[in-house]
Amino acid sequence: MAEYPLTSALMARGAEFLGSKYAILCGAMSWVSERNLVAAISNAGGFGVIACGAMTPELLDTEITGTKALTSKPFGVNLITMHPDLFDLIGVCEKHGISHVVLAGGIPPKGSVEAIKVFGAKVLVFAPTLALASRLLRSGADALVIEGMEAGGHIGPVSTSVLAQEFLPSLAGDFIVFVAGGIGRGDMIAAYLEMGASGVQLGTRFACASESIAHPAFKAAFFRANARDAIASVQVDPRLPVIPVRALKNKGTEEFTAKQREVAQLLDAGTVDMGQAQLQIEHFWAGALRRAVIGGDVESGSLMAGQSVGMVSKEEPVAEIIAQLMAESEAALARR
Repeated sequence: MAEYPLTSALMARGAEFLGSKYAILCGAMSWVSERNLVAAISNAGGFGVIACGAMTPELLDTEITGTKALTSKPFGVNLITMHPDLFDLIGVCEKHGISHVVLAGGIPPKGSVEAIKVFGAKVLVFAPTLALASRLLRSGADALVIEGMEAGGHIGPVSTSVLAQEFLPSLAGDFIVFVAGGIGRGDMIAAYLEMGASGVQLGTRFACASESIAHPAFKAAFFRANARDAIASVQVDPRLPVIPVRALKNKGTEEFTAKQREVAQLLDAGTVDMGQAQLQIEHFWAGALRRAVIGGDVESGSLMAGQSVGMVSKEEPVAEIIAQLMAESEAALARR
């Protein structure tokens, strides 16, 4: 591996925290961030993260075992806080001695951070506000990921550049903070590192790597797309706990609007409660995403992508993507 002294110096704290050569996390993309891509990223010096998504504890157990067979380097597991089997999934991570667990999709439920820390793993969390981020970090979380609305998949309402200006001056001196959302080039990595970030997280840039199992049609849709094609979903009913999702516009985008109307009617009829309504919507996304990533249905499947999709133009090995990002960052820092 080439040396990138300026970038590595700014990434040193993040890399030490992750146990990887570079402080570049792979975003957890359901159906995409599985053993092949995760192991490839860790083997190339980054930090791969398994997207547990809607997996059962048994499936996660199998996925971790499969990943360990492909890499001896550290990797993490991303768990969705609303998963009904969250504590069983944490138990699977404990069984395998997973070093880092990312809690995503909401505020970690009571006892979850403690349950992870019991077996010595580090806990990474997301937070939409500075106040909540400070509270989570002071109550046991080991690191924070700030993710802007440019990201793919489930998103918040604020851009990465604004979040970085708001969070990093207050938190980066005392805590490990990773920046995510819309990062497609190393120049941007350099900028966030200079602002105090310990590292970065990228998803979209890795989705079409050679080692990604995503269907060729899914990858081709990314290669055709530009930034403005990655749009956020619309919330039909303000009562529905719908987190906006950024994906490439297609028939599936319209089908999600129809799904929301259907779930809203079930709520009106008292057939489901709010928790069940949210799970139905999450299951819709899991199914639609699988149809696109695994089945290649790019018409009605979900093509979750960040706005950096316009910078994804061809299939490349993970090692080349990471080397290019590091070289771009190093050149940007050298120009300063």
